[in-house]
Amino acid sequence: MNYTFCAQTDPGRVRENNEDAVVFDEATHLAVLADGMGGYNAGEIASGMATAFIKTELARWLSEAGPQAQAGQVRRAIEICVDNANRSIFNASHANPQYSGMGTTLVLAVFQGATLLLGHVGDSRCYRWRGNQLLQITRDHSLLQEQMDAGLLTREQAATSPNKNLVTRALGVETEVALDLNEYSVEAGDIYLMCSDGLSDMMDDAAIAQILQNGSSLDQMAGALVCAANENGGRDNITVLLTQVVNKQEKRGLISRLLGK
Repeated sequence: MNYTFCAQTDPGRVRENNEDAVVFDEATHLAVLADGMGGYNAGEIASGMATAFIKTELARWLSEAGPQAQAGQVRRAIEICVDNANRSIFNASHANPQYSGMGTTLVLAVFQGATLLLGHVGDSRCYRWRGNQLLQITRDHSLLQEQMDAGLLTREQAATSPNKNLVTRALGVETEVALDLNEYSVEAGDIYLMCSDGLSDMMDDAAIAQILQNGSSLDQMAGALVCAANENGGRDNITVLLTQVVNKQEKRGLISRLLGK
């Protein structure tokens, strides 16, 4: 499989600063997105620390291990990197009074062959677009999700709840963090959308699907998603990271056709 990445971030229409952070490494097929929280600029610090640390350490390990690395080894490397990032943020928040209480959500993806290892903490999400169907493949770690799971709220009630942004897990809040880490099969034609809640709170699944189904470039789709979230209010920072999957043979065939071979 070949993987193409595209990321865009925007402060939105209400907030002055952007506490989201997003990075990817095309060589190792690694993508990381974080949405920080905390007073002053602490949210920016937490999300920036998480994305920078994980990209540096995990991309290095993936590069050294190579494509022959076993899924179990990759899984363990992800867990170690997330644990170390969590401890770094936690220690920084306790060493610097201005960063007290900072934390961040996290969603990270490692694409390896036809497999996706996807980890997340908090309410930043990953969706999969396949066969004209959009599916949220992460489950929010939030008070709202717990209330829906318990049957206390319907999805319609949750959409207008004042408790939208109360997460039950985050990096940097405690010495240990529980990472949800799952494995998925990848198919040619898939598009994976990772996003902060600045997108998912402003757009329902149908509106997101409408943009992804138009077949435009990743840049155009990312821009359209950010623009739509802003048009709907832009009440939070908006970050999207798109990954498109193309079969290697299909890609070579396209290049050959363009070259007339």
